[in-house]
Amino acid sequence: MKPMTPQKGADYWTKRISDQEMPALCSTVLDLERLAKDDVSSLSLLGRSVMHDNALTSRILRVANSAIYNKGISQVSTVSRAAVVLGFDTIRNICLTAKLLTSLLENKHLSEGVYQRLLKLMAQSFQAAMLARMMMSDKGESLREEVFIASLLYRIGESAFWSMGGEQTEQLDKKLLTIEDNIEQKSLIRAELGTSFPQLTQSIARSWGLGEVLIKSLAQPDERMPEIRCIFLANKLSEIVSQPNVNAEELHKRLSQAADMLDISVDEFTQRFIDCSDITHKLAIEYGAKAIVSYLPNTGDVLEKADSPIEPTEIRQTNQGYQLSKLRQLTHYAVVKTDFNQIMHTTLEGMLTGVGLDRCGVLLLSPSRKLLQPRVMMGDGAELLKQAFVIELDDPTSVFTQCVGQKKSFWVNTPTSNECKVQVDDVLVERFSQHGFLLAPLCVGHKVLGLFYADRQGSERHFEQDDFDSFTHFSELANVCFRVSMT
Repeated sequence: MKPMTPQKGADYWTKRISDQEMPALCSTVLDLERLAKDDVSSLSLLGRSVMHDNALTSRILRVANSAIYNKGISQVSTVSRAAVVLGFDTIRNICLTAKLLTSLLENKHLSEGVYQRLLKLMAQSFQAAMLARMMMSDKGESLREEVFIASLLYRIGESAFWSMGGEQTEQLDKKLLTIEDNIEQKSLIRAELGTSFPQLTQSIARSWGLGEVLIKSLAQPDERMPEIRCIFLANKLSEIVSQPNVNAEELHKRLSQAADMLDISVDEFTQRFIDCSDITHKLAIEYGAKAIVSYLPNTGDVLEKADSPIEPTEIRQTNQGYQLSKLRQLTHYAVVKTDFNQIMHTTLEGMLTGVGLDRCGVLLLSPSRKLLQPRVMMGDGAELLKQAFVIELDDPTSVFTQCVGQKKSFWVNTPTSNECKVQVDDVLVERFSQHGFLLAPLCVGHKVLGLFYADRQGSERHFEQDDFDSFTHFSELANVCFRVSMT
């Protein structure tokens, strides 16, 4: 007689995640919660609880010494000293955040689709946590940090499920991709798991003792208490700005609600939101969570686009002042070691708005070096371009193959031609831009990792020599920064 298959539901998944999939994180959370109740020996026990994990200790100290947390001059060199300087609640939550990010993001056995879904989810949760913390800046340290953690863990059930990997996650991921309607997606999840993701989060929160603030924010999201309201609005705002097509009406509604709650103008809150987003990018790098950086939206651009949607007739003109500011940033990156994704985003922003492009992006070589695949695309119709932009490098005469092989920039379908300006009668030109496009190698030292791409397809404009020179300048300076970042 076959053993009965366990009935799946919130309890089943909580037990499986706690005992089989993420026991180290579960253990750390329980240890930290116990320490929070032990006022006498908390600091020394906290230090001892993480000292065996050198990578975790390093991340905690890097965050504790960052400009965001350490406002003083002296650097701290031990976790227990950091707790004295910053406060126990702050350092405990830094420890928990570091452990959470490591546990969720370092699973090497996920399919590409599931891993990208997890990265987007974690980026959204991290941004929500930083936003909620900012909104509680006038409250005490203990409450502020509890709100940060509650926002970070607001989707822990969903994150933990995807981080498990395996056949069930891969099948659900593929099914969800075929469904656009949000209600239908939730119905499918409930049918597959025997529970919803919010219910799974509540179950994990109770099992792991993750605090009343988180549990209450999940069970009573409409509660008017400031901390619950902050968590709700921070998660809503983070979710909205993370979407490819932002709902401007919903965004303005939530911005207005957040501003009313803080008793400030919408403009002031919007600026705080943008500033917080910049800090979020930097702190993600300090936590060693570089993988989520490219999934953190540029909130300033999102909000500007929502306020002033770009009409088809409105085009980006060359902006030399913006070019200069981005080139200065890259020059700084060439001196100070900076995250790969940060360099990439700064370069693309400079190209898009500074050079005056319709769209641009980075294509990275596959491990076999036989495919170019999109990593990041920016500009009008960027998401559609990203879906179409997988290029096979099997034709030695293709301009993409030549750009990789010759390690030089190309101006494709220019009115005149020379060494770097080429006429191409090619199916790829039809596919991307009949009005010409620009290519440049993305290199680390002598090795080409991919290509920069730029066009003006939407506005049907041709490039000028100055445009090509500026595009090449950005790509060459970025490559210097990449070399510094990888050494």
